Amino acid sequence: MSHLDKLLEGVEVKSVPLGEVIKLEKGKQLNKELLSESGLYPAYNGGVSFSGFADVYNYNENTIIISQGGASAGFVNFITTKFYANAHCYVVLPKVEKVENRFIYHFLKLSQERLMTKQHGAGIPALRTSEILDIPIPIPCPTNPRKSLEIQKEIVRILDSFTELTAELTAGLTAELTARKKQYNYYREQLFCFEEGEVKYLPLGGDNGVGEFIRGGGLQKKDFTETGVGCIHYGQIYTHYGTYTDKTKTYVSEEFAEKARKAKHGDLVIATTSENDEDVCKAVAWLGYEEVAVSSDACFYTHSLNPKYVAYFFQTEQFQKQKRPFITGTKVRRVNADDLAKIKIPVPPLEEQERIVSILDKFDTLTTSISEGLPREIELRQKQYEYYRDLLLTFPKNKIE
Repeated sequence: MSHLDKLLEGVEVKSVPLGEVIKLEKGKQLNKELLSESGLYPAYNGGVSFSGFADVYNYNENTIIISQGGASAGFVNFITTKFYANAHCYVVLPKVEKVENRFIYHFLKLSQERLMTKQHGAGIPALRTSEILDIPIPIPCPTNPRKSLEIQKEIVRILDSFTELTAELTAGLTAELTARKKQYNYYREQLFCFEEGEVKYLPLGGDNGVGEFIRGGGLQKKDFTETGVGCIHYGQIYTHYGTYTDKTKTYVSEEFAEKARKAKHGDLVIATTSENDEDVCKAVAWLGYEEVAVSSDACFYTHSLNPKYVAYFFQTEQFQKQKRPFITGTKVRRVNADDLAKIKIPVPPLEEQERIVSILDKFDTLTTSISEGLPREIELRQKQYEYYRDLLLTFPKNKIE
């Protein structure tokens, strides 16, 4: 604020309708036939992301656009390349003698939430031009355009530096996470490879197997309760759980649990259906000491091995390679429990299983901490940017006329 006070010392700030300092154009319809995956220029039909590529463009780089229609109406974007603005896209053209381009962009991002609440229409929501052009914007030193632009550029410099810092941090953490995951995957594969004759490879189930698969059943999302007996729904295995857990995300009533099929401490809970081959048979080891209900489209595996050892095995390429021939279905991919029982697992002594788990736990903790830290760091930097943006673009109230 002291920096802003010095910047605005003796300076008048006047609030004017945004329409006085920008021109708003609407994009032009582009036939779908002209869109491709390999055109020269991105085509934006809303503003959030491009809808394809075209070999023609109608606007130059470093241009602000606002989504005009659909659920994203009001979203503000800054396009750094030549691009094609389609029909559901507003293009913002600042009057450069009065306002800095990026100053308008940061101001519109400040107003984005407000714009998105102005959507109208019962069918596809849309945004009127007046909702944009009537927004009051504070302009410093309006009678001295040169001084005004200098102040605007300094505000932009500060805000752009926060944007750049966030991008650098995100890139660095993402690269670190990718490297650690590759390292983790490599060592996991190595730890499950044994010399010929060193260990037995036994079926997961069946008469000669090391465990038994039991199908879940009956549990649906409508059966969830606020408290009660823990339950694991197959869809949560993809989205909520990692390799192991001792707490459930959801619960069912005690009455429901009495008739449900339940996993006990040490069992694996396995999703037997998915929309893709990679996720089908994703497993989580249940390490809680209370029994938990298991949904249909999942099964649980009761066995005599180290629970984490089995859960980590389900993540290996060795397991995936054996699983693939058993996958059935088109839109929904499925592996049944009887086929899972045929997959073979290396069975070293329990001491060796524990050693392998100890090593993989450390890698798992490291990659999880980075992946959890990534969105948190990004969120913190975004909040920091928003804080200073609000300070720099709202101006002290006593200065605005």
